[in-house]
Amino acid sequence: MTTPTDRLAALRSAYIASHPASARQHEAACAHLPGGNTRSVLFHEPFPLAFTRGEGARLWDADGHVYTDLLGEFTAGLHGHSNPVIRAAIDTALDAGLNLGGHNLLESRLADLVSARVPSMQLLRFTNSGTEANLMALAAATAYTGRRKILVFKGGYHGGLLTFAGGGSPVNVPHDFVVGRYNDLAGAQALMAAHAAELAAVLVEPMQGAGGCIPGEPAFLRGLREATRAAGALLIFDEVMTSRLAPGGRQALLGITPDLTTLGKYIGGGMSFGAFGGRADVMALFDPRRPGHLPHAGTFNNNVLTMSAGIAALSQVYTPAAATVLNARGDALRERLNALCRAQGAPLQFTGLGSLMNLHATAAPIRSVDDLPTDGQPLRDAFFFHLLEHGFYIARRGFISLSLPLTDGDLDGFAAAVERFVDSL
Repeated sequence: MTTPTDRLAALRSAYIASHPASARQHEAACAHLPGGNTRSVLFHEPFPLAFTRGEGARLWDADGHVYTDLLGEFTAGLHGHSNPVIRAAIDTALDAGLNLGGHNLLESRLADLVSARVPSMQLLRFTNSGTEANLMALAAATAYTGRRKILVFKGGYHGGLLTFAGGGSPVNVPHDFVVGRYNDLAGAQALMAAHAAELAAVLVEPMQGAGGCIPGEPAFLRGLREATRAAGALLIFDEVMTSRLAPGGRQALLGITPDLTTLGKYIGGGMSFGAFGGRADVMALFDPRRPGHLPHAGTFNNNVLTMSAGIAALSQVYTPAAATVLNARGDALRERLNALCRAQGAPLQFTGLGSLMNLHATAAPIRSVDDLPTDGQPLRDAFFFHLLEHGFYIARRGFISLSLPLTDGDLDGFAAAVERFVDSL
């Protein structure tokens, strides 16, 4: 029987031998970038892939290998690479001037489309990333309530400065955080009761994405809605990832109306984008016509490339019908993969919802990151390199994000590669 560690060693050796150009690129990058890297999640040993181009659902690396892209830029690349409708919208915007330095005719149209999709966002503002959107949502919550404490959950990820994989990060912004256990409503209620007079907001993903595609249980999320309302705190849904799971996001699927919602890059057609919004009385704090309004800066908040791409993406590409179809395909694929693992008796499972999923090295129920095996990374590394060898690209942590241009043949090929991986162990 081959162990994951043995399999990983063989796969890494083959990877080194077949990717000399990526190795050279990494060595060159190390001259001025720490570890040859400027985006931590993309690094992996022995050296990361260097990509040269993408088209549709395909990626090409510096060594000429072609991959089916099952990562979709960590959800931002929902539309695929260089979608022709979005590309045409960007070209049109470029023809009219890159950076106008004032209000334009596009930002209100995109805001209308976003609010129509997510009606709880009565008023909203644009940012350049989901990280910024969450930072601004927390600023709104603390200003509106006059309180300072923020309840978050272990395993949560709300951007590079708001990450709670191990309960916190040394680079997090210095809010007064209280960290609870995901899907533990009683524990969250106890923390909220203990800090009720100081609690400004609860910030939660309706499904933890970077934490491993762990869905929030409906009773847990509804309980947070009731508890925040009783405490006079705001409920913030981070739907940077989960808004793609249905035309109106997971809040629409569950019938829960948060006070504030944050969104991310796929809404802007895959360009640099974020948005935060919600209750009109909260968001009115940013109205520059009001005395003492809250400032919110950002040179590219309303940049014409993102505005134009976002309008095209929401109105023509990721329509409500397209969202429904893509997520149904994702559910069917995840069920197929899990059935395959069960049939082989493999201690593996794919968690998630709709078009997002994550491999874990356990067959036991997973309700929070505390349920994840601490020794599962060698297996996921072996899975990552196995898929590269078979022409599929995912995240090293086992994360998969489906994009629109993927075909049934692509998904069949992926399922076959998963079956071969299970057989190899």
